[in-house]
Amino acid sequence: MEMARFVVEAVELQGLSYRQVAKEHGISKSWVAKMVARYRLGGYEALAPRSKVPHTIPHRTAPEIEDKVVVLRKQLAEQGYDAGAVTIHYHLSKSVDHPPSVTTIWRILRRRGFVVPQPHKRTRSSWNRFEAQLPNECWQSDVTVWKLDDGSDAEILNFIDDHSRVVVASKALTSTKSADVVEVFRQAGDRWGFPAALLTDNGCIYTTWHRGGPNVMQAELLVRGIAYKHSRPYHPQTCGKVERFHQTLKAFLSKQPAARTVAELQEQIDRFVTYYNDVRPHRARGRITPREAFDARAKARPMGKAIQIGAGVRVREDRVNTGNVTVRYRTKLHHIGIGKDHNGKRVIMLIDGLDIRVLAEDGEMLRRLTLDPTKDYQPTGRPPGPPKGRYAGINFRKASTMT
Repeated sequence: MEMARFVVEAVELQGLSYRQVAKEHGISKSWVAKMVARYRLGGYEALAPRSKVPHTIPHRTAPEIEDKVVVLRKQLAEQGYDAGAVTIHYHLSKSVDHPPSVTTIWRILRRRGFVVPQPHKRTRSSWNRFEAQLPNECWQSDVTVWKLDDGSDAEILNFIDDHSRVVVASKALTSTKSADVVEVFRQAGDRWGFPAALLTDNGCIYTTWHRGGPNVMQAELLVRGIAYKHSRPYHPQTCGKVERFHQTLKAFLSKQPAARTVAELQEQIDRFVTYYNDVRPHRARGRITPREAFDARAKARPMGKAIQIGAGVRVREDRVNTGNVTVRYRTKLHHIGIGKDHNGKRVIMLIDGLDIRVLAEDGEMLRRLTLDPTKDYQPTGRPPGPPKGRYAGINFRKASTMT
């Protein structure tokens, strides 16, 4: 403003021409003329810098559309549903012919104070993602805890399809036991079809491989030929899809009246699962509903060999190391010979008292024996094979008599 005031006074008070003032101060003659014209219309106050923001923006979203975005945001958030820009765009497209883009909706939310931008500590390109290629190729399962109105804990057992994100089962229970997991799993399989594989954490309701005891869920999977996968300890990211569903479900439940009973909690869960599967567009599935993604492709099915297991049989998984596997009987560890030609192979042991069957993952019987509790090592009973490598073909007994 100081330069504008000086220019105006040089023209008005000193009588200099626009050209002279512009040449002496290295500015354009048109700018000098503009400042003088402003002064003559409004005095010195008119010389203050003016905003360069345009008076009208032809492509700006209409205020009534912005208001609809805000209303949808509030409604979805109050009901406990996802209220992000993608979901708002999905619902807005049902009532508006040409809704604004997802990016525009995000900017509206930011401008209205609903979103506070936060920098990402890790770029998306660095994430190591996994996704099954077909529905029922793999299910994920986990249990989460939710408090009832009286402060007591209830547990929610969830099964979710890895490919489509369809929630195949979500069951509220007072306390989840292995038998409950099997029952819910069977009901989900009867409705959606049984999966080719199941991925869980290391909870004892799913597996007891780290304890060596019986487990009905592992037996159920073996009988149906379903591959079982578990995450490594203290790494919930492996089961990230079902873990993320826990957060989405709890966000909804937190907006509902506190359930007084497990049955009332189940009603709230059922209502949300219907919305989640059939109404809510899933960002990871290209903004279509999980059910649409589930129905869009052929379904995978169990591909493993079904292994019959009798009542009372416990299951143990192991890997052949130096030709042996181990089993514990009455707190004592025993080594069972399988053969070094099977080194590194993963095996399944079916243990019924002293009767032990060792099977490969494809169902091949590697060995069956009756355990001798008095012996630490249970030999294969096969004669040692011929020498291998550089000593193959040499009769060591004959060679020793010749020296």
